[in-house]
Amino acid sequence: MAIASFTVTPIPRGRIDDISDIAVHGLCTHCARKSHVTFGGRMTDTTTKAADILKGHRESIDRLDAILVYTLGERFKHTQAVGVLKAEHALPPSDPDREQKQIARLTDLADRADLDPEFAKKFLNFIIQEVIQHHKQHQS
Repeated sequence: MAIASFTVTPIPRGRIDDISDIAVHGLCTHCARKSHVTFGGRMTDTTTKAADILKGHRESIDRLDAILVYTLGERFKHTQAVGVLKAEHALPPSDPDREQKQIARLTDLADRADLDPEFAKKFLNFIIQEVIQHHKQHQS
């Protein structure tokens, strides 16, 4: 593979201990990517390292998505039970006082978790409206 206009810069330690101590900067004439070099058929560049880091983040996101789905499933099992209980005892499907307390609690949690509180409010409002609809279905 040919590299045009490149420089090889060792990390300033006086000697190079392994291949990761070399930074290669240039443009590959084969694929037109920057900072790209191959040693022994193995690509070792900033793009590959970024892809590895990205893969790790995406795997974590996938696990967290699964946790969210299962957590929401568990939450809705309880809200369905609440809906049935409310219907059996002729209680209203919504409880505005509790909803406001939940929104305030979630806003505080979001703030402590470094999550946009407005996003958290929208998310909880969406869930609350969904739950109220389920409760209304139980009452009919």
